[in-house]
Amino acid sequence: MPYVLTVDQRASRRSPDRVADALRLLEGSVPVLLGFERTAGDEFQGVLGDPADVVDVALRLVRMGGWSIGVGAGPVQTPLPESTRAGAGPAFLAARRAVDAAKQRPFRLAVRGAVLLEAADAQAVLSALAGLVDRRSEQAWEAIELVDQGRTQSDAATALGISRQAVGQRLAAGMWELEKELRPTAARLLARAAG
Repeated sequence: MPYVLTVDQRASRRSPDRVADALRLLEGSVPVLLGFERTAGDEFQGVLGDPADVVDVALRLVRMGGWSIGVGAGPVQTPLPESTRAGAGPAFLAARRAVDAAKQRPFRLAVRGAVLLEAADAQAVLSALAGLVDRRSEQAWEAIELVDQGRTQSDAATALGISRQAVGQRLAAGMWELEKELRPTAARLLARAAG
């Protein structure tokens, strides 16, 4: 089942256009059914097939900051067009409702889907993850990025010029283990929200 992400730049009238930067960040980084592209002004959209990829993209955008993120889970009209802008169907409508709702939410992220209760649950878990990512320090990010690349904590410590215990403290402060546990939960809930 497809997932449509509609993403709108916050405060775009008072700040430079950042859509091109976001599109560069996402280009080729996750498999897509329809690629991310600017749909209007300061907004862009993409269609993904894997809920785990949706979680990844949403959290990357939260880390980047300055976005309202709407996730629509459900069917789309097939065959898919060549351009995201030409897409249609319930998931596109759900993503539009979600991005509008996201503008009123604390972490600017909302989910709407074919199964309302599951979409609400997915939104709750994704919002918790967004809060965790949004509050993470740069020191925690340094350690997390190294460990996520497959390095051991000892290797990360050497690369950062700190002790192994300090790496462990950074990972704990950044709630890395909790993020690893919540990501698949969010993906499962998104899959259920799609129906």
